[in-house]
Amino acid sequence: MNNTLKGGEFLIKEIPANEIFSLEELSEEQKMLRDSAKEFIDREIVPNHDRFEKKDYALTEESMRKLGEMGLLGIAVPEEYGGLGMGFVSTMLACDYVSGGNGSLATAYGAHTGIGTLPTLLYGTEELKNKYLPDLATGTKFGAYCLTEPDAGSDANSGKTKAKLSEDGKHYIINGQKMWISNAGFADTFTLFAKIDDDKNITGFVINRSELEDPNSLTLGEEEHKLGIRSSSTRQVFFNDMKVPVENMLGERNNGFKIALNALNVGRIKLAAANLDGQRRILNHSIQYSNERKQFGVSISTFGAIRKKIAEMATGVFVSESGSYRLAKNVEDKIEELVSGGLNHQQAELKGVEEFAVEASILKVFVSDLTQNTADEGIQIYGGMGFSEDTPMESAWRDARIGRIYEGTNEINRLLAVGMLIKRAMKGELDLMSPAMAVGKELMGIPSFETPDYSEFMSEEKAIIANLKKVFLMVAGAALQKFMMDIEKQQHLLLNASEILNQIYMAESAILRAEKHFSADSVEAAMAQLNLYKAVEKIITAAKEGIISFVEGDEQRMMLSGLRRFTKYTNMPNVVALTEKIAAHFIEKGSY
Repeated sequence: MNNTLKGGEFLIKEIPANEIFSLEELSEEQKMLRDSAKEFIDREIVPNHDRFEKKDYALTEESMRKLGEMGLLGIAVPEEYGGLGMGFVSTMLACDYVSGGNGSLATAYGAHTGIGTLPTLLYGTEELKNKYLPDLATGTKFGAYCLTEPDAGSDANSGKTKAKLSEDGKHYIINGQKMWISNAGFADTFTLFAKIDDDKNITGFVINRSELEDPNSLTLGEEEHKLGIRSSSTRQVFFNDMKVPVENMLGERNNGFKIALNALNVGRIKLAAANLDGQRRILNHSIQYSNERKQFGVSISTFGAIRKKIAEMATGVFVSESGSYRLAKNVEDKIEELVSGGLNHQQAELKGVEEFAVEASILKVFVSDLTQNTADEGIQIYGGMGFSEDTPMESAWRDARIGRIYEGTNEINRLLAVGMLIKRAMKGELDLMSPAMAVGKELMGIPSFETPDYSEFMSEEKAIIANLKKVFLMVAGAALQKFMMDIEKQQHLLLNASEILNQIYMAESAILRAEKHFSADSVEAAMAQLNLYKAVEKIITAAKEGIISFVEGDEQRMMLSGLRRFTKYTNMPNVVALTEKIAAHFIEKGSY
């Protein structure tokens, strides 16, 4: 059995480049999957941009049916339940390339294949899986996931929807309301959460609307009018004495919160993937427009200010891809390890995804933040035209905005990532304290004044990554010693720690990908180096703010001195030269 990486372990281990996976390593089958998804989006979705913007919900439903016919709704569903049974990397790949052409379809696809299907796949009995999954995998029926309520958003367990056992003991009678339910308008399979009697926690259920004894026991509100994703169906759902057979419970009573969290963990990784091709397409539009748009007699792509934007947008795509596919393969490897250790696929997938919950939150935050920024810069490159509905930037910016809200807001996910890491350390699943104490000792020691030999490709960059991990351990270790179990109340500090964590994971992913697949003079190496420089600057800001907030006097001076030591370059990169190299490459190529 291969001993795969543990979740969060990247912080305390040096990860060799040959242990990470990236897009350069796709199999022939995966390339075919990618190409067929991309070809469908270019043929069927992109030309219908205006219809999607005019709230054509029927077009979204029709497009989903076509994806079902192509098998793209059942990538993750095992073959025995009507799906393709492909690995986690392939499910990420499908999500990546299906989601790039339109935010409304991306939302419908993500909600259906993720939270609309996974609770039944991961927690359903054999009978429930055989009954519901084949229709979901083929697009015969579509799924919706009913968790959020008017007074229960991020605090999902505080929902007021109630379930009561019928007198004959055969049904749960459900009453309550849910809101912001994606796909509600055309879904038939509803996954929902309710509290049975006075239970402390919610419980999960699944039901087909078409099978209800009383069709009026599940009713829908009007379509919501939203800033973006305008053709994704979003409605309130009302349960009025709705009867759900007792055998339709998912998992165990009182276990719904765990089901919700684990479905969202997968959703978070997939949300990162769902933003990737959107980033690529925004960048491609920006490059093409800047090459065509003339001012002062020349293309605006010759101007340094535009070139800087394009270089940073391209770097963002490269880094987002690097982190996303690295994590996808880690999850896939973990699932395979657990299956070979005797778990069934359902349990293995659950545990495999749960293992990397920290990294899932990192990816969700980093990539959705970056996509919004990429769309914003796209508008800026287009200038006045970018603000017009006649160009694709305006809708891309609006569609991107939801990414920072759903699957748990980015603020919640930032707090979650650090919180989960600390919990793993407290439970003894991850030894953070030994390396943190080693960093503490290093701070007390005399620094080496020898000039290291950084002649090997990416050796200095990897040394900096190792030092950035020490920054996190220094800040988090000192904070834990001071606040102990009250650390969760220190949200400002946790947000700073989260920024350090996010930047480390993503910068390391890009550096290792560049080292593994590209040469020292490649544009990919330049992107990894440019991103690392920016990451170091962000980490300095976040760490300094954190340190000053909770330590004083000599301890503060020592930690700030450690911060300077751990974020120091021996050979400073020429950021302008890197930026120009990246811009020149993509502007000349005309696309990413």
